[in-house]
Amino acid sequence: MSYEPPRPARRLLLTPEDNEAPARTRRLRRLGLGERPEPALDAFADRIAGLIGAAYAMVNFIGEERQFFAGLCAPGAWPTTKADGTRPHVDRCLPRDHGFCPHVVVRRKALVLDDVCDYPRFACNPVVDEYGIRSYLGAPFMDSTGIVLGTVCAVDAEPRRWGKAGLETIKSMAADLGAEIALREEIPEL
Repeated sequence: MSYEPPRPARRLLLTPEDNEAPARTRRLRRLGLGERPEPALDAFADRIAGLIGAAYAMVNFIGEERQFFAGLCAPGAWPTTKADGTRPHVDRCLPRDHGFCPHVVVRRKALVLDDVCDYPRFACNPVVDEYGIRSYLGAPFMDSTGIVLGTVCAVDAEPRRWGKAGLETIKSMAADLGAEIALREEIPEL
C-alpha cells in the first residue's frame, strides 16, 4: 500500500454565489441588454480605456451562466500565446467563473487588483493564464430598481497601480452608465 498525498486544489478561486442572478437576467432581457454588441457601449469602453490609460476596457453584463461584453475596447489580440502558438481570440462572451467581474457584482462595490498574482484568491483565475490579465479595476453599475446589471472594468497585461484616481474614475463611469441606462428606460429611442 502506498500513500498518495492529496492533490492541491487546481483553482483557489471560487466564483461567489449570486442570488440576484435570476432577477438580473430577467431585468436585462426586459431592457434588451446583454445579448449583442452595442456600438454606444463600445464607445463607452473606449472612453474608459482612454481615461484610465488601460490596454483593455469592457462594459460587462453578468447573467446566470455567462458574462457578455456588450461594450469592448480590445485593440488587437490578448497578450498571451496559447500552447499552439496562437493568441486567444478576443471574445465577447466568457463563462461566469472566468474573470473578476462576477465578484464585483456580488460584492456590489468596486474591486482594485494592482497585480492579480498578489492575491491567491484571484491568481488562479482562468483569465490570468488564458488571456494574460495581470491587473484589474472594476465597478458595478445598477439600474433604476437597484439591481446590479454588470460592471465597467479595465484590465491590463502588466501589473499597475490604478491609484485613487483610477478607482474614482471607474466608479464615476459606472454611475454614468447606470444613469444612461435609466435614461434609456425613460426615452427608449436613446
